[in-house]
Amino acid sequence: MAVKVDSEYRKEIEKARRDLRALISSKNCAPIMLRLAWHDAGTYDAKRRTGGPNGSIRFEEEYKRPANLGLENAVAICEEVKRKHPRITYADLYQLAGIVAVEVTGGPEIDFVPGRKDADCPDEDGLPDANQGVSHLKNIFYRMGLSDKDIVALSGGHTLGRAHKDRSGFDGPWTSDPLKFDNSYFVELLKGTSAGLLQLNTDKALLAAPEFRQYVESYAKDEDAYFRDYAVSHKKLSELGFITPPPKVSRTLARVLWHAITVAVVILSLFFAFSKRRQNLACLILFKTCPNIV
Repeated sequence: MAVKVDSEYRKEIEKARRDLRALISSKNCAPIMLRLAWHDAGTYDAKRRTGGPNGSIRFEEEYKRPANLGLENAVAICEEVKRKHPRITYADLYQLAGIVAVEVTGGPEIDFVPGRKDADCPDEDGLPDANQGVSHLKNIFYRMGLSDKDIVALSGGHTLGRAHKDRSGFDGPWTSDPLKFDNSYFVELLKGTSAGLLQLNTDKALLAAPEFRQYVESYAKDEDAYFRDYAVSHKKLSELGFITPPPKVSRTLARVLWHAITVAVVILSLFFAFSKRRQNLACLILFKTCPNIV
């Protein structure tokens, strides 16, 4: 069933955005909210057009999978906002939460387009395995329709948060300030394992492949460049399989366009009428000048 994205729905989205800002800030839960958004979207299969950011991670069967352990906490936090704004789909809510999580921790602003439909059953599994390397990363992200640049930019989101032994089998943060969104993930990655900071096989894979490493080095040097690319890649991830609705046209602009089209039609009609009249006149002159031509 399609989501009706009217002015009232957009107002609810903005109210939910404000509530999420307050909630995420007060609970210091930005990392897990970002993880929720990623994991809900990360099941997408571009060839089969299945999975994606559709709110399916709210189902117990999905959030209890090994890769999703702990996300029931994020689902519960989002439920506080959902109760206040029941019209908003879970799919929109989870992706909005991820975007807000990045913004309130100092990261880039990410464009958000509402209108995602909710799934009515869990998605199939298909998230990255942190024990794997380059080929695995490519298989997972290419399946989603994402690029090498997207892989590296999104990996940099690990600047937020830490791994938990009881959830992933790994323990520790990736950076020295896990509640600040910046480019320090790449800086630390190039330094090598230091001061107890975490580096998984999927992190090290970014240095092993030249097509990945070029972006790691670029982002470590230039945080602005990283923020620009991250915003693009995050938006892409948050819209996998989602056909965004056409932009809303204001009534004033609609009237202007309608008048412009009307004037264009009138001008073209006059032009063709004038052209036909000239053609008929030319034929008449030709006939009178050369009566034996026909």
